[in-house]
Amino acid sequence: MPGADPCWSLREYINFVLWIAGSTFTMDEAESSPGSSHVVAPSPPAAPFSSTPAAAHSTVEQSESDIYMRFMKSHKCYDIVPTSSKLVVFDTSLQVKKAFFALVANGVRAAPLWETKKQSFVGMLTITDFINILHRYYKSPMVQIYELEEHKIETWRELYLQETFKPLVNISPDASIFDAVYSLIKNKIHRLPVIDPVSGNALYILTHKRILKFLQLFVCEMPKPAFMKQKLEELSIGTYSNIAFIHPDTPIIKALSIFVERRVSALPVVDESGKVVDIYSKFDVINLAAEKMYNNLDISVTQALMHRSQYFEGVMKCNRFETLETIVDRIVKAEVHRLVVVDEKGSIVGIVSLSDILQALVLNPAGINAQHS
Repeated sequence: MPGADPCWSLREYINFVLWIAGSTFTMDEAESSPGSSHVVAPSPPAAPFSSTPAAAHSTVEQSESDIYMRFMKSHKCYDIVPTSSKLVVFDTSLQVKKAFFALVANGVRAAPLWETKKQSFVGMLTITDFINILHRYYKSPMVQIYELEEHKIETWRELYLQETFKPLVNISPDASIFDAVYSLIKNKIHRLPVIDPVSGNALYILTHKRILKFLQLFVCEMPKPAFMKQKLEELSIGTYSNIAFIHPDTPIIKALSIFVERRVSALPVVDESGKVVDIYSKFDVINLAAEKMYNNLDISVTQALMHRSQYFEGVMKCNRFETLETIVDRIVKAEVHRLVVVDEKGSIVGIVSLSDILQALVLNPAGINAQHS
């Protein structure tokens, strides 16, 4: 057993974790003393009887195909929480405008909302809320957006959620990362707060990007599933029809309407020839608050993107003939939320998101399609 040596290699550790994940612990009650429990080390699960090399090979392939799923099931959300990170929390009595300025000032994209009356977390404030406020209340550059300037978060929530109220989706630090992936994709959310059920404290906000990056740290030490060598078009991963996009001269207010109506997190910017020249994401919209430009949403996307607060390396792309392994590596290293799939001319043909990738790596092997459940 790997535990014989206190200095395990990373490979030994992962193999042991995956072995335990597929085993069953039993309690030897006869030998346990009060206040303690004697744990009998689990025996490795018996391999299915096989009389042929082909059957054995099939068993190995099956084991490798769900290895990422088993890895996620064997780790808790607490394992992914960094030792030091920034978590901004807003009271619902705070003014909406001040809250969005605080997001910008702290360099975060979302914050849990605390309601003093209930003494609990009741929701999240995200860039999507900023977009919804601008989309709903913007009139013209000549009219100030009163609702943004004066409303409190609780007022906005009462108005916006009156017909669509949903309880805060959160997860316990003791839940598996597999459960976190399922919750993110099934609920079509991008941020999942980790909340301690005992203390009620918010510990961290899990994202698709953080989870995939965590998996990538261990990938080189695990057997590689055969599907990682398959091409994108063979796996049918991503969206290839009815793709939402905009043009360089599209007004910001029109782009915001598309964000709201299509419920997408980014819009490729396509020129007259169909070539992808830029991308306008929800995160770019928060720059309107940073630059205090939200009172004029008639300007073009191109003008707005000139005020990007961070260096932009260009649109991250891929093609349908690249392997899933290549695509995962690229999206993790680039630290982006999606890749634009283009043809040989650079024209847009699809979008591959982090959600699509985690569905393929983790949920598909479990026979779960959370994207359409």
